[in-house]
Amino acid sequence: MSEKGVEGLLLSSSINQSYITGADFDDGYVSVTADRCVACVDFRYIEAVKNSVAKGIDAELAKGSTLECAIDILLSSGVKNIAVEENDLSVATFKKISQMVGERAELSEGANAVLSQMRAVKTAEEIEKIAAAQKITDAAFEHILKVMTPNMTERDVALELEFFMRKNGAEAMAFDVISVSGKASALPHGVPRNLKLENGFLTMDFGAKVDGYCSDMTRTVVIGRADSEMKRLYNTVLEAQKAALEVLCEGFSCADADKTARDIINGAGYEGCFGHSLGHGVGRYIHEEPRLSSKADGILKVGNVVTVEPGIYIEGKYGCRIEDMVAITEKGIHNFTKSKKELIELF
Repeated sequence: MSEKGVEGLLLSSSINQSYITGADFDDGYVSVTADRCVACVDFRYIEAVKNSVAKGIDAELAKGSTLECAIDILLSSGVKNIAVEENDLSVATFKKISQMVGERAELSEGANAVLSQMRAVKTAEEIEKIAAAQKITDAAFEHILKVMTPNMTERDVALELEFFMRKNGAEAMAFDVISVSGKASALPHGVPRNLKLENGFLTMDFGAKVDGYCSDMTRTVVIGRADSEMKRLYNTVLEAQKAALEVLCEGFSCADADKTARDIINGAGYEGCFGHSLGHGVGRYIHEEPRLSSKADGILKVGNVVTVEPGIYIEGKYGCRIEDMVAITEKGIHNFTKSKKELIELF
């Protein structure tokens, strides 16, 4: 906060509130100043929050609204500027905050930037939670390969993956499961259909959440048998992913990581078919900093957890993506993802 010239933070997103305080609640605000952090909640949450906040964090029962409580704490501390979570607030709520603060302090954006910078570098405890989430995700992939049948629908596959992960320790899904086959595999974020699995590529993108931390993995398999062009496409994606994994290390450019994979895909004749970035940070949110993108200007740091997920998508035909999740370490990387990556043909 000091580096960014911010005296007070008003946190409104439940994920950032939990990250800072250690307590989970869905309705309330957190006020942060140089010497105090307070979770402002109502009667429904006060006992649970008091019992779960981290050492040094205060919990306060709001006498009026939780927003009024949080702003009063900030203003009474004498802060002259307050940064809000611009990525979380509605226009209506921002207007309400502006009216409450008036001319007593200046409102600005910037709370998201402060928290994003902090969350980008994971502690050893956070990395353990991410590893636990990925262990469940790997087990789910092994499970689906055993139970999948050609009579299942894309939605059946997605539900089976979700049920297995929840039954085996996931508190929630990190995001909605993607399971798309045949022509629909050309859609990077396609929605599972209530249609039987089509011959061709089946892309499954899924992740678990454990103690608030996410995992993220994609595997593409073939329903039926792959022809020579499908094998060439799949192996190009795999080659690009392995090459990117090999160069990742502390101090390496995020943009150059993307370029490493993209050059291989473009060089194989698939230019224009890799339309998303190479990867992204993972933590409390499924998409965090840093971004492995051609437009990124950052470098990798020890403690970053990122995905490496090149893909090739041919409109109206099919697509393939392979994704691992790794942590940047002092010795290079630690790959959380254990699921096999050689081409798998089913049925």
